[in-house]
Amino acid sequence: MPDRSNLVYRYDGTYQGFLCCVAQCFFHKKLPQGVQLLDEPQGTLFGVLAVESDPELARRVEDSVREKISPAALGMVQQGFLTCMEEKELRLIRFILLGYRHGPRVLGMSVHPDVHALNKALLYLKNEAHFHVEFLRFADCGGFLAAMITPNNRVLPLIVNHFCARLNTERFMIFDKTHGMGFVYRPGGEAGEFFYADAVDLPEPSEEEARYQALWRKFYDTIAVEGRVNPKLRRGMMPMRYWKNMTEFQR
Repeated sequence: MPDRSNLVYRYDGTYQGFLCCVAQCFFHKKLPQGVQLLDEPQGTLFGVLAVESDPELARRVEDSVREKISPAALGMVQQGFLTCMEEKELRLIRFILLGYRHGPRVLGMSVHPDVHALNKALLYLKNEAHFHVEFLRFADCGGFLAAMITPNNRVLPLIVNHFCARLNTERFMIFDKTHGMGFVYRPGGEAGEFFYADAVDLPEPSEEEARYQALWRKFYDTIAVEGRVNPKLRRGMMPMRYWKNMTEFQR
């Protein structure tokens, strides 16, 4: 049997696939040297273990984390997988194994490097999700509304419920260009669904939509109080990386 500590795990990038990597570590009581996606260049001198995604095994790992650590710890793992934390998979695996040793007390071990890194990443995730709820802009694409976002974290699963509740009579789509992930909602009691695509081609705005966008930009400019414009404060309250997807900044 190969020494798992001298291997790099490669998986399909799904949450279920990640949980199967956790199972490998738990079974063999060894941490790998790294965890990579199957479609990434290999780029390692260590041996490689391709971990297959098994939904049943993934479910058992989730049940184990919930029962042996706590439901809150499972929630941290689920949301932690959505973050852009450096070495995300390895840090989450170490957090889970730490939880197996210490139980629910792991949640309070904030000075531990892996727990601290996870807490910091989760705060960034939640803040970015909050910004996208505030700054997301829809456009009428003829029969449905569409919005594009370019987040650093995978915030889409955290924000869609807000828009489903607010726009429950509308057909809409939100597409995360950074991660190639989208969400489509249709009214009438049907649940929305996620999808994956490299890109989404949207129709050009109609004349009516173009007029509404121009009105919104005019409103934004008009309500500004001349003499009290504070670019530094605006960048703090409305970070510039969101501007490219906001109607009021598209000139």
